Amino acid sequence: MRLMLGALAWLAGFCAFASTPAQPEFRVIAYVAGWSMPRTIHPGKLTHINFAFARIDGNGKVALDKPESTAALKTLLALKTQNPRLKIILSVGGWGADGFSDAALTNDSRGIFARSAVELLRVHDLDGIDLDWEYPGQGVAGIRHRTVDRPNFTLLLKMLREQLDAASEADGLSGSDRYLLTIASADREYFDHVEMDKVHTYLDWLNVMSYDFFNSLTSTTGHHAGLYASAFAAPGDRNADASIRQHVTAGVPRYKLVLGVAFYGRVFAGVDPGNNGLNRAYERYQGDLGYAELKDRLIGREGFVRYWDERAQAAFLWNGKLRTFISYDDPEAIRAKAEYVRENRLGGMMFWELSQDRDDELLDVIVKSLRDQ
Repeated sequence: MRLMLGALAWLAGFCAFASTPAQPEFRVIAYVAGWSMPRTIHPGKLTHINFAFARIDGNGKVALDKPESTAALKTLLALKTQNPRLKIILSVGGWGADGFSDAALTNDSRGIFARSAVELLRVHDLDGIDLDWEYPGQGVAGIRHRTVDRPNFTLLLKMLREQLDAASEADGLSGSDRYLLTIASADREYFDHVEMDKVHTYLDWLNVMSYDFFNSLTSTTGHHAGLYASAFAAPGDRNADASIRQHVTAGVPRYKLVLGVAFYGRVFAGVDPGNNGLNRAYERYQGDLGYAELKDRLIGREGFVRYWDERAQAAFLWNGKLRTFISYDDPEAIRAKAEYVRENRLGGMMFWELSQDRDDELLDVIVKSLRDQ
């Protein structure tokens, strides 16, 4: 009997293992902004490009609202001649983009949205749709929102999945070539307004926006993309690890979670000098700067000193004379995050956005860390 029970336990374990998808190649996903196209893109370093952004027009359809977007997409699609496995995905939305709540409201409006998305994919020979709704059920970005966004978001994704799958069948696409569906997700209150346990079942993966944790809306400075909490962080402060754990707790498979990193820093001025400006009150938020600009002008220059927070696994700049604090991801921070992705068997890494890098300095850290081990 003990041998039989042992055999049954082994068989159950084997079946559970067999039903779990094998760890695929780690995804390396670049957001590319149509208004800031990089001068050079090395497609062999990427698995996917999310082109930002398409919008929702007055009729509830997915549309490219700028003529240059079509030209930009052609440029990106041409990269497939160098890397035929590269997938180009159309990202819809972005901060302040309205129309989602209306598009998700009824079965008819969801159908209009989904069919227009499929049509746009076919017209431009794209590989999938990424929804960047910031955020369902919340008006922090000044967009229309409703309480019913929570179930309606699920229904919108369900409709999209069905339409994309039908289009894949009709277009003879199978396996990894089928049309993809992803979202940009967040943490904390985001989960209060989405049915994450249902949402993820319709998605190929989720791009977790594990950045912007500290910004103009927070009362103190902090690591805007910290992997872990600083020793000086308040109990309610956010970090990437906590965000990933919230997704996992909600039932999202780890291989569907793509960790987001920032190719830009956030600048705070008039900062209280304690802790070299870390987790301190500030007077003015001064916007963001791309990593290339930080590297060329500020890191180790003009009184800015680079510090490393071992506990948070995050870098920051502090200028005591100017009382200016800058939170950013640097190569050491990104290397730590790549190791986190490997150790936790996540689906890969994505970043916002490619033109802010400096000669692929940050991208190369991602590629080397995820592929060369």
